[in-house]
Amino acid sequence: MKYWTVFALSALLLSTGSAQQKKAGDEALGTRMYDQFDKPAFCGTSCHIDFYRQWQQSMMAQAYTHHWDEIEYFKLAVPHAEKDPKVAGVKAGCNGCHTPMAFLAGDVPPPRPEANSRANESVSCDVCHTITGFSGDTPYNFNYYSEPGRTKFGRREGAVSPSHETRKSDFITTAEFCGTCHNEKSPYDVWVKSTHLEWKAGPYAREGVRCQDCHMTKGEGRLAALTPVVEDAWQHLFHGAHDPGKVRGTIEVRIHPDVREIEPGERVKLTVALFNQKTGHKFPSGSAEERLVWLHVEATDAKGRAYHLPVDKKGFAGEEFTIAANTLAYQDMGIPLNLPDFQGIQRDGIPEGDRIFRLPYLDPQGRMTIMQWNTASQATDYRIGPRETKLETFTWTVPATCAPGPLTVKATMYYQKLPAPVAEFLGVPMEEAERIEVNMHSTQLNILP
Repeated sequence: MKYWTVFALSALLLSTGSAQQKKAGDEALGTRMYDQFDKPAFCGTSCHIDFYRQWQQSMMAQAYTHHWDEIEYFKLAVPHAEKDPKVAGVKAGCNGCHTPMAFLAGDVPPPRPEANSRANESVSCDVCHTITGFSGDTPYNFNYYSEPGRTKFGRREGAVSPSHETRKSDFITTAEFCGTCHNEKSPYDVWVKSTHLEWKAGPYAREGVRCQDCHMTKGEGRLAALTPVVEDAWQHLFHGAHDPGKVRGTIEVRIHPDVREIEPGERVKLTVALFNQKTGHKFPSGSAEERLVWLHVEATDAKGRAYHLPVDKKGFAGEEFTIAANTLAYQDMGIPLNLPDFQGIQRDGIPEGDRIFRLPYLDPQGRMTIMQWNTASQATDYRIGPRETKLETFTWTVPATCAPGPLTVKATMYYQKLPAPVAEFLGVPMEEAERIEVNMHSTQLNILP
């Protein structure tokens, strides 16, 4: 009798553990404990030193503590979730990717970063190296299976460690692994992050180039202290949208005029060719509602006078969102901020008439939103796809004030992680709105007297 009691208890525990392992996405909330996960310092201070130092400088290590993420979560997402039942799930759900341990532990909302809790570990070593797969057919909305424990999963066969068991995982090398967090649907069933899906639909997926090939890269190094040097150590850099060095050069820019000599009062048509030579997904990608990418064209005459050239309109539906304007947007921020009559803030904060490459996110009232969880629909996707070339034209009548002699016309593409008006309004450090030059090119005309 005692034997069967012990057997039944063991079977129950095994059954519970198995069921727990199979929970993913929202169902996994509160199914784990912080103590089940090793701290990053445990992994990095004696064994995986280089990888640990690389990770510390990445956005993976700052996904919960980064200033904009903290402000967006505590100032907008949490109060909005507490007021609107439709988006109530984001109070916990944001953390499924920004601090998975806190989500899995049911710590909702986690302590603020200044409390220095374990939520601050963000996307840590043990989070990624204990994921074994995902639920369903499409990876999205943190639908990964988390199996913390002594076994760590990596890409190599036969790795040996004195600290833990190791097991080769084919899944950790796939783009779908990344897609569990880099694809996301809003509560309104709209794709608000689709980086993996963009890659899957593009040329790089067909050629077998995965996320890791560009955002981790392989180099010579040691996998752990005292192990031999290998030539294909995956670097834990995770450089992407927050790294100016990664962003620069993404788009190739070329500008040319239809004539080389022209008199004041005559018209010239300048064409700018923009080729996405670097990303395996669209540019910008990820949280596209807050990324600002635009093309600015300026002419400078022989006396140094500068003239701004607005882009020619193409006439497609939703084009008004893709041309910089002096207009207000983001009115739905008034909900979490307790501003019932909020009229919005400047939408763009860049020179009027510049071309913007964006995917506008629209709230339930059809207004542009910066709060991706409140996205009920989207306008025209005018981003630049992988290996896509977009042509923009600028038809300009040379003013009478233009000095005779050489006229230099410069086309510059810029990138901001967050529109400056949003950063200023919400008190985000303005470094988040730093204007980064993606690329530029110039051409010359001769202005006849």
